[in-house]
Amino acid sequence: MASDAITAETVMIPGDGGETIEAYAATCHDDAPRGGVVVIHHMPGYDRESKEHVRRFAAQGYNAICPNLYWREAPGASPSDAAATARAAGGVPDERLVGDVAGAMTWLKALPNSNGKVATIGYCSGGRHSWLANGSLPLDAAVVCYGAFIIGETPEGLPPKPDLAHLATSMSGPILGLFGNDDVYPTPAQVDELEALLADAGHPYEFHRYDGAGHAFFSVDRTAYRPEAAADGWDRIWAFFDANLGG
Repeated sequence: MASDAITAETVMIPGDGGETIEAYAATCHDDAPRGGVVVIHHMPGYDRESKEHVRRFAAQGYNAICPNLYWREAPGASPSDAAATARAAGGVPDERLVGDVAGAMTWLKALPNSNGKVATIGYCSGGRHSWLANGSLPLDAAVVCYGAFIIGETPEGLPPKPDLAHLATSMSGPILGLFGNDDVYPTPAQVDELEALLADAGHPYEFHRYDGAGHAFFSVDRTAYRPEAAADGWDRIWAFFDANLGG
C-alpha cells in the first residue's frame, strides 16, 4: 500500500540558462511510481497559498514543485515585496518562464519514484504561464485556472504581455481550463475565444465555467473564494491528473 507521508522543503534547482533559483517542493516518501506537478504561482508571488497547493498535490500522491519566479529580482524578499519588485522590472519574461518550468520538470523527472510524467498547473498569471509552458515544452497535461492575459491587451499599470493565441497549435498535453463567469481577466468572451482556438487546432481540452464565481475563486483567504466552485474544480483537477499522470 502506498504511503501518504510527504516531505516538504525549500530546494535550489537549475532554472533558465542553468541559473540556480529557489523552489518549494513536496515529495512522496514511498517508491510507488508518481507523476509530477509543476505549480506555477500567481501574480502575488511565491507565497503561503502557493506552497499549500504544493503540499496538497503531494498529499494526493503527486510529487510537486513550485519555482520562485521572482527569485532573481528579489531573493529572500517577502512575497508582496518580491511581486512588486518583479512587476517594476517588467514582470517575468516568457522565455525565462519556459526555462524555469523546464528546470522544474527536470528536477521532478530525476526523482527516484518519478514515473516520467509531468503536468503544470497555474492560477491567474500562472494560468497564462501554464498555457505558455504547455505550448513550449513536452508536458503530459496542463491546468489553466482563470489564466489572465493569455489573449487580449494587458491593462494599464501592468507589464504588457505578448498574445499567446498562436500556441494553441503547438500544445503538448491535454488542457483543463477552470473559469469564473464573473471574471474580467479573462472575460467569458475571451474564454470562448480560447476554447475556439483549441477546438480549431484539434487539441484535446475540457473547459468548466462557474456562475457566481470571478477571479481567484480557489483562494480560501480572499472574499473571491467560492467553495462550491472550488470544490468542483478540485474534483476536476484530480480526475484530470489521474487520467494523464497516473493516479
